[in-house]
Formats: sequence, structure tokens, C-alpha cells
Amino acid sequence: MTQWHMKSVRKPSGGVRNSRNRSDKRLSWKGGDTTLTTIADSDEKARVDLMDGVGGTNKLAAKSVFYANVLNPNDQKSKKAQILSVHQNDANRLFTRRNIITKGALIRVKLDGSERIAKVSSRPGQDGAVNAILVEEKK
Repeated sequence: MTQWHMKSVRKPSGGVRNSRNRSDKRLSWKGGDTTLTTIADSDEKARVDLMDGVGGTNKLAAKSVFYANVLNPNDQKSKKAQILSVHQNDANRLFTRRNIITKGALIRVKLDGSERIAKVSSRPGQDGAVNAILVEEKK
């Protein structure tokens, strides 16, 4: 369902609002649907959609992903790692159960034969890719 980012015609008192914005019939006030990026079962099932952006530009929306670009902060090198599951997502606790990836989510990745935890630093629903930074686990 489309979201509308504009004030109501009515004021909280019930009166009619005379001045709202430049125009009340603008498509730019209409927001898009959220892209809930999930984990794909295989690399072949990973899906990235191309959406139209403002001004003739295009946007990539990752619907499902299998790999993440993981940066190791110690040696500043990036590697491609398989995403296993979502460890924690502070955006919504139900996102953790449903394995939905958003910016700031902690994901479990398989890197060099071991499971590690990484924090997502990109917006997969807007960028089309998952970029993450390794997090040191507390012992």
C-alpha cells in the first residue's frame, strides 16, 4: 500500500487548513512501499529489482540476497561472505524472526569457514546490495 507524506486537509480542531504545501496534488508526496529484504535459499534465487527514481534515475531494490560484502576493520579488506541468518535487528524484533535485513541489523555470515557476526552498513532496499562490517564478539 502506498504511503502519503502530506498533511491532512483538516486541522486537529476540525477546521479546514488553508495553507498546506506548494501544491496538494503532487505525486512526489506519495511514498513507495517498503522493501523487506530477506535471505535467499541459493544464489540463483537471489532477486534484485530495478525501480524508477526521481528525475529519470533508477534504483536497485534487493528483494532477497545470498551474499554480503563484509569488511574486516583490522586489515581494511573486504570479502564476499554467505549470509546465514539475522542475529539481531533493532528496527523491529519481528524482523529477526522473519530474517529481514535492514541497515543496522546484525547478521551471521560464513567467512573463511567460520561463523562471524557483521553489522549491515548499507540500505539493501535502496542500494541493491548488503555491505557489512565485522563486529568483535564479546566473550
